[in-house]
Amino acid sequence: MISALNGLVDQVEQHLTEELDLNGLARTFGTTEYHLRRMFSSLAGMPLSEYVRRRRMTVAAADVVSGDDDLLSIAVRHGYGSTEAFGRAFRAVHGASPSEVRRDGGPLRTQPQLRFRLTVEGSTPMDTRIVDRPAFRLVGHAVRVPLIYEGVNPHIHRHVTSFPPEEHLRLKAMSNTEPAGILAVSDDLEADAAEGSELTYLHGVAVTGDTPPPDGLDAIEVPAGTWAIFRSSGPYPSALQQTWAATATEWFPSNRWRLRPGPSIVAVLERAEDFSTATCELWLPVEPT
Repeated sequence: MISALNGLVDQVEQHLTEELDLNGLARTFGTTEYHLRRMFSSLAGMPLSEYVRRRRMTVAAADVVSGDDDLLSIAVRHGYGSTEAFGRAFRAVHGASPSEVRRDGGPLRTQPQLRFRLTVEGSTPMDTRIVDRPAFRLVGHAVRVPLIYEGVNPHIHRHVTSFPPEEHLRLKAMSNTEPAGILAVSDDLEADAAEGSELTYLHGVAVTGDTPPPDGLDAIEVPAGTWAIFRSSGPYPSALQQTWAATATEWFPSNRWRLRPGPSIVAVLERAEDFSTATCELWLPVEPT
């Protein structure tokens, strides 16, 4: 996986002004576009699209500062159809317009070329199991929320706490298949989504595929497939988020599995009364490489 990511970075550099055929590249590296994007964003700390934009504007800044060409020529050279579109992308990265940078010489925010390196990790074993599951259905209350990588997501917290205790009990009583109990489900998220991107969050339970969804509840259909299940214990939600990050930095690079499209599911097995600590299972849809 590390060599595939470095190969992707090299391709970005060689085709900065062009659209990358990511699907074709992924096949060349023996993986999928979805997994490649997910692993890149997890390890780089930014979506691939954002990295490409930053690199384009880093290289374009040298042309702007040199003053050898007019701004329209520079815009076209770097893949933009107008100075307006180029100016918006340039300002988003550097915080100033091309004309301001040409006049003042800055400010400039440089994005170095990334290089992924293998480091020795994994001194703490990850508690993982792989299961094959038939198709099932997730039912509950869904809402669109922004993605937040660290800490408690206040939008999700507000959604979950808006239901009376009896509604949580009603949902829990519906659960009739794994993963059991009340679930936190994230769905409809782009493979390399940036923080703040919207996703569908469902507070609900899993039921067998032949269980009709009750009136008034949202449903997510989950096809049959393989799941990697990671257990985490400790402060909530930080221990869970650290486990999630470790799947990208440690588990996937050293195992013959890759992510496939589908919802990610968190099942809380045990928790403190105030939810300060919890034991959770993180379910991720996977397929063999």
